[in-house]
Amino acid sequence: MPVYQQQGKIPNKRHVVFRKKDGSLYHEELFGTEGFSGTSSLVYHLYPPTMVKEMRKPYSVRPEVAIEDNLKALSFKGFDVPAENDYLESRKVLFVNDDLSIGLAAPVQSMKEYFFKNADADELIFVHKGSGSLKTMYGSVDFEYGDYLVIPRGTVYQLQFDSSENRLLMIESHSPVRTPKRYRNEFGQLLEHSPFCERDFKFPHTLETHDAKGEFEIRIKKRGLIYSYVYESHPFDVVGWDGYSYPYAFSIFNFEPITGRIHMPPPIHQNFEARNFVICSFVPRLYDYHPNAIPAPYHHSNIDSDELLYYVDGDFMSRNNIQCGQITLHPAGIPHGPHPGAIERSIGKKETQELAVMIDPFNPMKITKEALKIEVKDYYKSWQAQAATV
Repeated sequence: MPVYQQQGKIPNKRHVVFRKKDGSLYHEELFGTEGFSGTSSLVYHLYPPTMVKEMRKPYSVRPEVAIEDNLKALSFKGFDVPAENDYLESRKVLFVNDDLSIGLAAPVQSMKEYFFKNADADELIFVHKGSGSLKTMYGSVDFEYGDYLVIPRGTVYQLQFDSSENRLLMIESHSPVRTPKRYRNEFGQLLEHSPFCERDFKFPHTLETHDAKGEFEIRIKKRGLIYSYVYESHPFDVVGWDGYSYPYAFSIFNFEPITGRIHMPPPIHQNFEARNFVICSFVPRLYDYHPNAIPAPYHHSNIDSDELLYYVDGDFMSRNNIQCGQITLHPAGIPHGPHPGAIERSIGKKETQELAVMIDPFNPMKITKEALKIEVKDYYKSWQAQAATV
């Protein structure tokens, strides 16, 4: 992932004369996130994408870290993050390290007054509640409950929501977000044993060329600051593009689970990867079918990575009293496993309807002050047989 896409009008060769009807040139832009060696797209604008009219004073959105070093199992009630009218103000970073940040957002209103560009990171947005359209210069990507939106860094976008009730899990990656390498051949095609294929992805559609001049604000995130740039032309003034770099969506419901006679390890659930972390999708599936199988996961030691699990829907068999939108953090260095009673409960069960997103960072996550506002107290004690479940 991704695959070659082409939309609108483009010349028959790269970097050649391409004129409008009035004889003036279209303005070609190479858009890529890894210099000249990674995936890229060639984009053709009506106007130069460089006409800045005004640059306003930046402001900080750097998260305040409350816990630098952590070796305690923690849990957080994600739906306790308050809704905010503005999209950027609604984004609350809960966990951060040098490779990624993880947060939640509950925006009420669509983005109308400004556009946004993350110049620091690729964004992967999981839509827990809500639907709408991701608007970019490449076209529109429709989204709904269960969709992952993958937005390459530097992409200017607007999110248009269908209603005011929206809940988003947000991952910012300082390296490109890709599908797992083991599921792709040397040409990038997804292999037969992959739990998804190219048909499952939603690509940009309905390219709209906005021929407009005026004042168009793009808020740009760079190194934890938001810079406000005012441009002379509309950022979606593209007449055509082709290439491999663009936003797209993938529904968690299109992930086909891999099952076996005995319990399969978490890597079978992997959906995406980036530098020093992976993202897995837990979806409804048949349980293990050996006659003596224990469907509950076995206790295992988190030595190499933290494990964050975001609970989306259904009954997550290995945890007691988990709510939709809750997050658990099991840090690297100590073992964890099913809650008391979960192993016995699982024996004989034929299937699960659980839905969850798991993020495994290979470097420890720092915990922010925003996260502590929604912490479930004493979660680390919830494995005691005599303790009340948390």
